[in-house]
Amino acid sequence: MTKAYIHNDFLLQNETAKHLYHTYAKNLPIIDYHNHLDAKEIYGNSQLKTISQAWLSSDHYLWRAMRSTGIDEHFITGSASEFEKFQRWCECVPYLIGNPLYAWSHLELKRYFEIDTLIQPKNTNLLWQQCNDQLAHPNFRIRQVIERSNVDILCTTDSPLSALKYHQMLAQSDFSSRVLPTFRSDDVSQIENNHKFKEIVNQLSFVCHQAINNFSDYLAALSQRVEFFHQQGCRLSDLGLKKVHFTPSTPQELDVAFARVLSLSSLTQKQTKQLESAIFVHLGKAYHQHGWTMQLHIGVHTNVNTRRFKQVGAGTGFSVMNDDSIVENVCLLLDQLDQKNALPQTILYSLNPKDFEPLASILGAFQDNAHDSNATNHSPSTPPNDSRMSKIQLGPAWWFNDHKDGMEKQLKTLANLGALGRFIGMLTDSRNVFSLSRHEYFRRVLCNLIGDWVEKGEVPNDETLLKNTIENICYYNAKAYFRF
Repeated sequence: MTKAYIHNDFLLQNETAKHLYHTYAKNLPIIDYHNHLDAKEIYGNSQLKTISQAWLSSDHYLWRAMRSTGIDEHFITGSASEFEKFQRWCECVPYLIGNPLYAWSHLELKRYFEIDTLIQPKNTNLLWQQCNDQLAHPNFRIRQVIERSNVDILCTTDSPLSALKYHQMLAQSDFSSRVLPTFRSDDVSQIENNHKFKEIVNQLSFVCHQAINNFSDYLAALSQRVEFFHQQGCRLSDLGLKKVHFTPSTPQELDVAFARVLSLSSLTQKQTKQLESAIFVHLGKAYHQHGWTMQLHIGVHTNVNTRRFKQVGAGTGFSVMNDDSIVENVCLLLDQLDQKNALPQTILYSLNPKDFEPLASILGAFQDNAHDSNATNHSPSTPPNDSRMSKIQLGPAWWFNDHKDGMEKQLKTLANLGALGRFIGMLTDSRNVFSLSRHEYFRRVLCNLIGDWVEKGEVPNDETLLKNTIENICYYNAKAYFRF
């Protein structure tokens, strides 16, 4: 009898890996500290009606793959029926051998639907019926799926202007998984054009119930929002840096530049960079003061296909890796805060794998004890008086890199240039609740890599060492680092 594609030892290619995964990694809770699930849908305990809604309604990973196999846009983001879109997805998948989407899709079928059937055209009707029949059951409501996934803490991605209404309601509910907001500062800290930024200023003024007449007022309003998010349990910020820059300024220059924003007068490139740099430093200090972690997602070159952007909009699968040099300016940004002893815990991600080694080298230049002497959260796998963590982290393999090769490259880079045993583990960065199974994918890759090192004699076969390493990376390091 042919072994199912997703089986107990999937991706585990040696005996040590199997032992590490099944004994230590498999049953640990999940901390998904960066995803794009909607708190409103979680609170409302929404229920998907079709497998197309789960997979194809908003996931640009799948959309890109479908385009790559020649499928017309009508069946991707167009007006085709949900069944027609799923039918085309089933036609696409056999061509994705080696792509992580092939593994992820089958892993989701196995873990949530207990289906071993391969995704291919001849199985379209069967899969459509089996999945949709199960989706009608109560245990496929979004909260039940999250609980079945063994999620301890889940961090959404939220505008600083958000009222966080549904986070507040979730905190008062009986939902066993904690859903916490993340302060995503792109709109309030980046100036694409004056009209858009002026509208953000107006919205911030309205939300904060205070006039914003100058740059100091603007920074004070941002501080107010950080405090509000903190009171709702937020412990992380996030910023997508398409380009990394730092430009110094004087208070007078900032006042002049911000006055031009308020009057909708054009800004020079220097003035734009000065305002953005000053906002970054101000927010960084606020994050440090509140004990938050600052995430920097670097290197997305967005919406490169103008025709497609006009046709289907932003965030639909037409962004690419940026290959700009980032080292000097990342160092300048971190140094501005470090000089004032105000550098918060920071996670550095790059969309371009060429930056893994440079970012990993930057970690060592700014490392410190992530927690002060009053830290109270400790990993059960470390001594109770050990609150030490790597303050600056190399973010997990992200977006174009979150496949087996990318994960291994990130892990090896951190092992070579940093402290792998202090790594805070994986996240999903996804809008699909079933993608929580990607934590399993990562844990299998991690255990297989370390198991391979053990069997080659590159790492000692010491049970305590291996247990602590696996458990900490998969769960306990994140728990301690973020101080949830």
